[in-house]
Amino acid sequence: MATPYRALFRAPGSKAFCLAGLVARLALPMTGIGIITMLSQLQGSYSLAGMVAATFVLTYALLSPQLSRLVDLYGQRRVLPVATAISALGLLLLAAVSWCEGPVWGLFIGAVLAGFMPSVSAMVRARWTVLYRGQPCLQTAYSLETVLDELTFIVGPPLAVGLAVAVLAQAAVLGAAVLLVIGVCALLVQRSTEPAVEPRQAASARPASVIGLANVRLLALLMVAMGVIVGTVDITSVAFAEQLGRPAAASLVLSAYAVGSCASGLLFGALVLKAPLPQQLLWGSVATALTTLPLMLVGSIPTLASAVLIAGVFFAPTMIVAMTLIERLVPEQQVTEGMTWLLAGLNVGVALGAALSGQLVDHAGVRAAFSLALGGGGAVLLMALLACLRLRRLS
Repeated sequence: MATPYRALFRAPGSKAFCLAGLVARLALPMTGIGIITMLSQLQGSYSLAGMVAATFVLTYALLSPQLSRLVDLYGQRRVLPVATAISALGLLLLAAVSWCEGPVWGLFIGAVLAGFMPSVSAMVRARWTVLYRGQPCLQTAYSLETVLDELTFIVGPPLAVGLAVAVLAQAAVLGAAVLLVIGVCALLVQRSTEPAVEPRQAASARPASVIGLANVRLLALLMVAMGVIVGTVDITSVAFAEQLGRPAAASLVLSAYAVGSCASGLLFGALVLKAPLPQQLLWGSVATALTTLPLMLVGSIPTLASAVLIAGVFFAPTMIVAMTLIERLVPEQQVTEGMTWLLAGLNVGVALGAALSGQLVDHAGVRAAFSLALGGGGAVLLMALLACLRLRRLS
C-alpha cells in the first residue's frame, strides 16, 4: 500500500508543501475546542463558549470559499498573508479579551476575525492538482489529504485541551495562531508548486462563483449531510458515555471513528477502480447511509465503538470521490474555490449536527439524537443520487 503514496513525493517540493500544510491546518481543529475550553474555564459558561465557538465556525464556513476564490484570481502568495494576518489578529484578540476580562462583544469580534482563516486543506489539494492533473495518482493525493485532515482532528482537540488545562487557558488559542502563521509562511515560500494565476482577461470571463453550478451545489449539500453525521456522532457519543458513567470512554469511541475513516482512506487511495466516479459516489453514499443504522442498536461502549468504527469506514472514500469530481467539474483555475465549498459544507454540517443533536439529547434522549445521524445518511444518499443522475445526463 505504501508504494502509491511514496510515488507521490517524487515530485520536487511535494514533501515540503505537504508538511507545511499539515502544520497550518492544525489551527482549525485547535481553535474551536480551544475557545470552548478557554471560556468555560474563565467564564464558567458553556453557553457563551459555545456561541463564540459557533461564531468562529460559521464565519470560517462563509468566508473560506470567498477567500479561495480570491486565491484563484490573485494567487496564494497575495491572498494568504492578508487572510492569515487577520485570523491571527482575531485569535490574539480572543486571548487578550479573555485575559483582561474584557467585554463579551470583544470575544465575538475576535471570533469573526479568526474566521478569516484560509482553507489550508484546499490550498494543498490545489498544489497536488497542478502536479498530477489527469493522472490516476491524483486520487491517491486526495486520499492522503483526507487522511491528514482526519489526523489533525485527532491530534488537534486533545492538544488544545491539554494546553488550555495544563499550561494556560489562552494557550490553545495562541498555539493555533502560531501554528497557522508558521505553516502558511512555510507554504508560501514554496513558489515552484504554487498554482499559476489565470490571465486577467480570462479571469474576467469566468462565472462569479462555482457554487452557481448545480453539480457543485449538490456535492456541497452532500458534504453538509455528511458533516451532520460527524457532528451527531461526536455529541451523542460523549452523551452516551456520560449516561453510562464512563465519560472518559468517549475519547476512545471518537478515535474509533477516525481510525475507521483513516484506514479506509489510505486503502482507497491505493486502489485503482474502473467504475465511473458518479457510480463510485453513489456506492459510497449507499454504504454511508447503511452504516448509520447500527447506531440505533447500541447498548454499551463496545457496541457503540464498533458501530462508530463501521460508520467511519465509508466517510473518507466518499469525500475523496467528491473531491475528485469537483476537480473534473469546475474550471481548471477555480479548483481551489470548488474544493473549499465542499470543506465549508462539511464544517457547516458538523456544527449543525452538533447543535441539533445537543438539543435532542437534552430534550428527547440519546437514542433520539442518534436518529439524526440516520437522517443525515438519508440526505447523503439523496444528494448522491441526484448528482449521479445529473452527471449521467451530462456525460
